[in-house]
Amino acid sequence: MIEIIQQLINGVAIGGVYVLIALGLTTVFGILGIAHFAHGSISMFGGYLTFYLFVEKGVPLLLAILLSILAGFVLGVLIERLAYRPVRDDSHINAFIIALGLTMIVEGGNLQLFGADQLVIPTGLNHVYKFFGLTMPELRLYIIMSTFVLIVAMTLFVNKTKVGKAIRAVAQNRDAAVLMGVNVNMIPMIVFAISSALGMAAGVMVGSLFAIAPGVGEGLVIKGFAVLILGGLGSIPGAIVGGLFLGTTEALAAGFISSAYKDVIAFLVMIVVLLFRPQGIMEKS
Repeated sequence: MIEIIQQLINGVAIGGVYVLIALGLTTVFGILGIAHFAHGSISMFGGYLTFYLFVEKGVPLLLAILLSILAGFVLGVLIERLAYRPVRDDSHINAFIIALGLTMIVEGGNLQLFGADQLVIPTGLNHVYKFFGLTMPELRLYIIMSTFVLIVAMTLFVNKTKVGKAIRAVAQNRDAAVLMGVNVNMIPMIVFAISSALGMAAGVMVGSLFAIAPGVGEGLVIKGFAVLILGGLGSIPGAIVGGLFLGTTEALAAGFISSAYKDVIAFLVMIVVLLFRPQGIMEKS
């Protein structure tokens, strides 16, 4: 039982990363219906940028993280304005091609700017807490707490603020939102800004907990889409539940079967859910 609880704790930290990735993907998909494949590479850019500011330039870690998240906001605005807005009213295949092109551009940019070496953000959070036979690394604890804060902030923003309610209105019925005076040109830009910022935060967590390297972003976005399918396309609560479920399932598989099979879990989840409950476990919010 102790081992099961230990793996569940480990899975919550990993699942928190998946939640942040999926939240960014689900907000974009819910508003624009775009499969934003470049999201994983953007997340890696957040990890790379934090490493560069912290290690190479000596910026304090917390400030480096905040600057990376702020850069994510700006990057999201640029992506929406320059890449997706021109094809917003065109066939969905155009946005699909743009998404694939962006993935290669961002991944290539990461490679040119930061090199091909595997990098780990040295947070210095090396203490291990022990209680009742369980262990909790300090870094994982901070990741869990940070994820919780970001989820609560995102939930309050979407449900309580005027902009958040406008985002939900556009997601539910764009034409009705226009009639109610919602600026439907501004909402996609805000959504992409928030999505990229969450992705950058997830990239920092990946760089601290595991490592950042070329190709990691593609695997991360696959996990994000697995969570999307599991939770329900466009559902924010579904993204939260799905991310935690996938993270804990992977941790249990790695702990009791083999770590070699944990990445297969994402594909199995997608296949099973698509076969038996294609709408996901929760309705679109």
